[in-house]
Amino acid sequence: MKIVLVGIGKIARDQHVPAIANSADWNLAATVSRTGTVDDVPAYTNIDTMLAENPEIRAVSLCLPPVPRFAYAKAALLAGRHVMLEKPPGATLAEVHALAALAQTQGSTLFTTWHSRMAQGVAQAKALLAGKSVIKGHITWKEDVRRWHPGQDWVFAAGGMGVFDPGINALSILTEILPAPVHLQDARLDVPENCQTPIAAQLTFSNGITADFDWRQEGPQNWDMWIETAENRVELSEGGSKINVDGRDITGEAAGASLLGEYPALYAHMADLVRTGTSDIDLSPMVHVADAMTLGKRVSLPAFHR
Repeated sequence: MKIVLVGIGKIARDQHVPAIANSADWNLAATVSRTGTVDDVPAYTNIDTMLAENPEIRAVSLCLPPVPRFAYAKAALLAGRHVMLEKPPGATLAEVHALAALAQTQGSTLFTTWHSRMAQGVAQAKALLAGKSVIKGHITWKEDVRRWHPGQDWVFAAGGMGVFDPGINALSILTEILPAPVHLQDARLDVPENCQTPIAAQLTFSNGITADFDWRQEGPQNWDMWIETAENRVELSEGGSKINVDGRDITGEAAGASLLGEYPALYAHMADLVRTGTSDIDLSPMVHVADAMTLGKRVSLPAFHR
């Protein structure tokens, strides 16, 4: 099947382009970007022109920042195409609900992707926690914004989500593996005076779950979490790619462990959705971010310069 990639930035080059190139389901037939291109692939700068000139392209994968994404997704759905959304799926919950309703009306597939859920240890953790009562847990998600988002000032603008841009990956894992939903009870948001969004956040959820997000981490990067039940302690590290239970590394041992890699698994799932005429829309990670922005106590910090 033919697919177009919209937004040729760092995440597209690092993850989406290789995943499509190695996919048995998809052929990258075009790109849409203001400046970015992919070698030997027809390039457009306008989504409407691309859609009009390529009726045979069935799917659109959107990798541009959240704020402008709605207009592109709406145009694609109105043109009868299937749409795949990079995380977070939009700038607001309401606009993603609107896209979901439009996709249903159009008979098109809509996939709100959460790549971290495809990490190797996540399905294993979910299976181990199924039916258990969670006592407590903690997330440590700390990375260096200078390293992962060089020159991308939109991440600190309104709608950019700040530290929740990576933090939502942790929340996508949490909402996938827990046997029952949790809700936010308290939050602290550290916001530099020259930014609109937080650079760090501390969250407290029900069921004894806490989280510590920070975008100023130098040296080793931390993408870890642990969940404790009466029966065992399940730990995920390196973004969910490794799993440890009660001190023993069981990565890859249990049924359901993903061997594809995160983005190849997303594109394989998208192909299945298109073939079956279904959608996969889950906004639970984004709900927690919205709750933090509403409930969180804001602490002003000195200006942050990269």
